Amino acid sequence: MKRMLTILLSLAMALSLLAGCGAKEETQQPAETDNTQSEQPAETKLSGAVSLNGSTSMEKVVGVLGEQFMADNSGVSVTYDATGSGAGIEAAANGSADIGLSSRALKDEEAASGLVGTTVALDGIAVIVNAGSKVADLTVEQIAQIFTGEITDWSQVGGAAGTISCIGREAGSGTRDGFESITKTKDACKMDQELTSTGAVIEAVAGNPNAIGYASLSSVEGKDTVKAVTVGGVECSEATVLDGSYAIQRPFVLVTKDGTALSAQAQAFFDFATSSAASDLIRSAGAVPVA
Repeated sequence: MKRMLTILLSLAMALSLLAGCGAKEETQQPAETDNTQSEQPAETKLSGAVSLNGSTSMEKVVGVLGEQFMADNSGVSVTYDATGSGAGIEAAANGSADIGLSSRALKDEEAASGLVGTTVALDGIAVIVNAGSKVADLTVEQIAQIFTGEITDWSQVGGAAGTISCIGREAGSGTRDGFESITKTKDACKMDQELTSTGAVIEAVAGNPNAIGYASLSSVEGKDTVKAVTVGGVECSEATVLDGSYAIQRPFVLVTKDGTALSAQAQAFFDFATSSAASDLIRSAGAVPVA
């Protein structure tokens, strides 16, 4: 009997030790960890096309911006159709282009129709004469009188005798609209030639010793075939355009439609073009950045 009790006690102790080991092992079991990583959204790579339509005067600015944007976004192509400001504004209105380009501010009726104009740069409109002309400075009033036919001979403004030949842009051109608005000659200009591009105006003035015309600052810089006269004693330059001392200047405008979302790639281009990151590029194209 005594021996049986001893055996039972031994079994009880063994079972107690086993239970203790099991409990210890259970407490030492490492807690289950969640190895699931929080998923980060992958960066969306832009692709597709961005269509720009409008001002011929914005060609250099749009060119450098488009080239850089495509270099930074290899899946995107930026196209530019140089049709003039009026056509560019219409393209933005009817959706045939992502972004319209205008070298003038939107008119009240255009803004009222739901279009939005965002100034991306400023541009001086240079008044140009033939490189051989003796005339170096004109006032805004004299320029207006020349283009409306009140002054017809260069000798009246200090030049050599010769009948003045006025050359300008076609109706609907932003450059023409800007020039006529500033000089208060709208619908009153008497021109010998109305040409459809800034380059054509420069070429025509370069080939005619008695010619006068107008062109964007960015288009005439570096040209030695024409001469930009000072206006009221102020040269047309980036500094004088930015500080407002040069009288004949206009904005370069990106035109979009209010309430109509741009595609991802078009919005990205718009954001880039209007950011300070684009300032040096705009400056290199001869215009004055505003960001």
